[in-house]
Amino acid sequence: MAKTVKRQSFIHGAAILAVSVGISKALGAIYKVPLGNILGDEGFAHFTVAYSIYALLLTLSNAGLPTALSRLIAKADATGHRDQVYRTFWVSRWTFFILGALGTGIMLIFSGKLANAMGDPDAAPSIIALAPAIVLVCVLSAYRGYAQGLGDMRPTAVSTVTETGGKLIFGLALAYFMLDRFGTLPLASSGAILGVTFGAAITVLYLMLRVRPEKTPPSARIESRRHTLKVLLSISIPITLGASVLSVIGLTDTFLIINRLQDAAGFTQTEANVAFGVFSKAQTLFNVPQSFIVPLTISVIPAISARVAKNNHSGVRSVTETAMKLVLLLALPASLGLSVLSEPIMQVVYAGSSSVGGELLKIQGIAAFFVCLALVTNSVLQAYGKERYPVYTMILGGAIKVIMTYFLVGIPEIGIRGAAWSTLACYAVIALANFALIVKTMKVKLPPAFVRCVLSSVAMGATAYFAYYALLRLNLPLIISLGGAVIAAVLVYAVCIVALKAISRDDLSYVPKGEKIARLLRVK
Repeated sequence: MAKTVKRQSFIHGAAILAVSVGISKALGAIYKVPLGNILGDEGFAHFTVAYSIYALLLTLSNAGLPTALSRLIAKADATGHRDQVYRTFWVSRWTFFILGALGTGIMLIFSGKLANAMGDPDAAPSIIALAPAIVLVCVLSAYRGYAQGLGDMRPTAVSTVTETGGKLIFGLALAYFMLDRFGTLPLASSGAILGVTFGAAITVLYLMLRVRPEKTPPSARIESRRHTLKVLLSISIPITLGASVLSVIGLTDTFLIINRLQDAAGFTQTEANVAFGVFSKAQTLFNVPQSFIVPLTISVIPAISARVAKNNHSGVRSVTETAMKLVLLLALPASLGLSVLSEPIMQVVYAGSSSVGGELLKIQGIAAFFVCLALVTNSVLQAYGKERYPVYTMILGGAIKVIMTYFLVGIPEIGIRGAAWSTLACYAVIALANFALIVKTMKVKLPPAFVRCVLSSVAMGATAYFAYYALLRLNLPLIISLGGAVIAAVLVYAVCIVALKAISRDDLSYVPKGEKIARLLRVK
C-alpha cells in the first residue's frame, strides 16, 4: 500500500509540473515572438548576447544546488530530523544568496568588458538590466528546492508560471516603452530583458509568502553548519560541472559567431548583429520540441531509478526502450514539421525578418530531434548511475560544435548557416554517443516499432509539405495555408501511429494522463 501511495503521489506531482512547464513554454513563446518583432534582428542580438552571459553565470552559481538541497531535505525529513531540515534550508539559502550576489556583481561591474569581449558593445545596457536576476533566481531556487524535498511540487509549478508571466508582461511593455521613448535598440533590448529581473523579483516574493520553513529547536543529532555546507557542495559541484558544459559551449558559440562573421566573413558590426539575431530567432523555435520531452523525463526517470534499486535489469531495459520510442513518437514529428515548414513558419512568426531564417530553421529543425534524444539519454544514464557519461559526451559534442562554428561561419558563402550546421552536428554526436553507451552498459535495443515510428513521421512530414504548397496555390493567405498544412499533418500522423501500431497502451502509461489518451485514440 505504501508503494502505491508513493507512485500516485509522484504521478500527481509529475502532472502538475508537466502542466506548468507547458504553460511556461507557451508564455515564453508569446514573450519572445513579439519581442523579436519589436527589437528586429539587430536588437534581438543584443538581447541574446546578454542572456548568454547570464545563463552561464546562473549555471555556475545555481545549477547543482537545488538538486542537492532537495535530496538533503528529503533525507532529513524521511528520518524525522525536522531540525536538520531547517538547518539545511538555512545554510542553502545563504549559500545561494552569496553565490548569486557574486554573479550579479560580475555582470554589473564588468558589463562593458563582457559586451566588448562578446563582440557586441551595445549589449552592455542589457547585461546591466539582467544582472539582479541572478541573485533573485538563486534565492527563489532555495525555496523551490526546499518544497521539492518535502514532496510538494505546487510552489515550483506556480512559481515557474509566475516567473515567465512576469517576464512576459514587464518585458514586452518595457521594450515597447524604451523603443518609443528613446528610439535606440540597445535601450529597447535592456528594457525587454529587465522583464526577466522583474519576473524573478515577483516570484521571490510569492515563494517567501507561500513557502515558510518551520524552525525547530536543534537536537543533539543535528549536523553543524559547516558539515551541512560541505555535504551540500559535495553533491552540487559535480552536477554543476556537468550542467556548465553546454552553457560554456553556448557562450563560446555566441562569441565565435559574432566575431567570425566580422573578422573572417567580412561582415560589418551591424550585419553580424543582424545575422546573429536571425539565428537567435530560429533558435527560439528550435527549442519548442523540447517542451514535449520534459513531462517524459519527469515520468521515466523515477521508473528507471526504482527498477535499478531493485536490480530489475529487464525492467530497466523495458522502460528505457519505451522512453526511446516516445522520443521518436513525440520529438521526431515535431522536428520534421519545423524543418519542412521552416520558411512559412519564420515568415508568419517573424514577419519582416531576414529570409535566411527559413534556411536556418530547416537545419535546426532536424537538430531539435537530437536535442530531445540527448535530453532523454542523459536522464537515462544519470538514473542508471552513469552520471559521468553525459559530461563526456557533451564535451565531445561541444568541441565539435566550436570547431565547426569557427571554420564554417568564417566562410563568406556559408556565414551564419555554419552555426546551424554545427548545432546539428553537436547534438547528433551527443545523442548518438549517449545511445551507444546505453546499448553497451544496459543491453538496450532499438524499440521494436522503430521503423513504424519513423514511417509515421515521414508520412506526417510529406503531408505537411504537399498540403502547404497545395493550399498556397489556391491563393489562400500564408497563415491559413500554414495552419491547414499543420492540421492535415497532425491528422495523418495520428492515423498512421494507430494504424501501424506504432504505439501501445503500455507506452502511454509513462506519460501523465496517458490512460485518457489511450482511450481517446483507442490504443490497445
